[in-house]
Amino acid sequence: MIRNNFKILFFLLITAGTLFAQKFEMTADRTKVGVNERFQVYLTFEKNDNDNVSDLNPPSFEGFRILSGPNQSTNMQIINGNVSSSISFSYILTPQKVGSYTINKAQISYKGKKYETNTLNVQVIQGTTTQAQSGGGSSQMSDEELSKNVFIRASVDKQKVYRGEQVTVTFKLYTKLNISSPQISKLPNYNGFWQEEIPTDHTINMEVEMYNGERFRSAVIKKAALFPTQSGELEITPFELEIPVIVKKKRQSNDFFDEFFNDSFFGGTETIQFKARSNSIKINALPLPEGQPESFSGAVGEFDMKSDISSTNVKTNESVTLKFSISGKGNLELLNLPELKLPSGFEVYEPKSNVQLTNNNTIAGSKTFDYLVVPRIPGTRKIDPIEFSYFSPSKGKYITLKSPEYTLNIEKGEGTANAPASGFSKEDIKLLNEDIRYINTSDFDLQPKGESRLIGLWFWFSLIIPALVLAGAVGFKKRQDKLAGNVQLAKYRKAEKAARNRLKNAKKLMTGEASLAFYTEISRAMNGYLEDKLAIQKSDFTLDKAVEKLKQQLSIKK
Repeated sequence: MIRNNFKILFFLLITAGTLFAQKFEMTADRTKVGVNERFQVYLTFEKNDNDNVSDLNPPSFEGFRILSGPNQSTNMQIINGNVSSSISFSYILTPQKVGSYTINKAQISYKGKKYETNTLNVQVIQGTTTQAQSGGGSSQMSDEELSKNVFIRASVDKQKVYRGEQVTVTFKLYTKLNISSPQISKLPNYNGFWQEEIPTDHTINMEVEMYNGERFRSAVIKKAALFPTQSGELEITPFELEIPVIVKKKRQSNDFFDEFFNDSFFGGTETIQFKARSNSIKINALPLPEGQPESFSGAVGEFDMKSDISSTNVKTNESVTLKFSISGKGNLELLNLPELKLPSGFEVYEPKSNVQLTNNNTIAGSKTFDYLVVPRIPGTRKIDPIEFSYFSPSKGKYITLKSPEYTLNIEKGEGTANAPASGFSKEDIKLLNEDIRYINTSDFDLQPKGESRLIGLWFWFSLIIPALVLAGAVGFKKRQDKLAGNVQLAKYRKAEKAARNRLKNAKKLMTGEASLAFYTEISRAMNGYLEDKLAIQKSDFTLDKAVEKLKQQLSIKK
């Protein structure tokens, strides 16, 4: 019972990564089992505080025999001052007859409110099914067995899109085994797509998920929004990860103490490097329909356009800002406006564009274009509307948006030129004398100044002190490099200190609810001390190897 509770608690500690809302869920380690074959059902209630639940009303489990349960375990965590916790009830069941069964809902009370789980369908077949146990396994597991229990699945929200329409690809890691930190081996290739990364958590937060009738821990490891830039069949190549898989290493001895220390709690495990490779995905990119408007420049999605002008009453040579803003969902980074057409007498500068995106599952946001316009001739001038066209995949047609027409009342500015675009008037020539200031070459009243010391002591200090600091830094770096070159010696010297710290932590955990953590700290202290003193890598450490090394050292001393 204690061992089962420890495994469930360890599992919950791994999968907890975010704050919970109230949720009551029923899952199973698998939903396809053989007659008289054991499987586990979990009732998990997640909450955002540490208050207790009450009045558990479990399912009737009709058609199944209960071998064990309810086995209760709890988990609590504090993130940024917010408390979240979960409580889990597990049952070990065995079916008696072949057939399809539905395990009905369970109920629980929390703060005076009733919560219900989902129902669970279980298929019972004749014979038995094979099931790799989470958290362990034979060290001789084949690649085929590993690939069934640790794999990456790539999926897209749609496989047929128009050119320029967003398709979201998600890479999700599934595992039944204990794994360490995966390392990227090969990134997927998005040939024929414009790519926008969708942010995911830097840490892998595992969640319980049923996939093909089996219970896995899963986590999203990569997401991207893709926009096809060409028509035809496009391929998203596989995503590959190097995943350290931690499996139980079985002993051949029948000795009682060997069997006791073979428990994974005492480190009887080894790490296997496994390369997980996702599936590839084909995307059918349809060409855009014919009949494109003249103002269409490749925008695909759902958009809206707004425009604004800083002022309609201005003077000559005063700048006016004309702003166009396109907002919505789609390939905003690739959007461009048609050329702004202005009447004669205006000077316009290259527009400044700014994009603000929200990279959730759908790329959305806004893109603004700021035009700086300077009128040179007084009078009344009209700025014609600007048109922006896009293709709407949901409506299957082109849509054209139009800005309003702006009328500018331009007055003559003081001291400014009033001339046609070509040639200069007399007034323009007069303005040249006002605009250009020539350098005066006479009537200088220069007085000699007394000699002064141009280079003071502060200058020499500013040269010497950085040199001393640099020399000290170089010396320190050389010393650190020298120490770093002998990592094993550093570990050897710090082994006792590290073990003492863990034993101190274990002493604090000897009583109460933390007794389980006490044994964990004792095990870590013992294993860590032997690893560092005997120069054994953590991934290769076993008690057999430690005993063998100790015997070698004793024989050398004799």
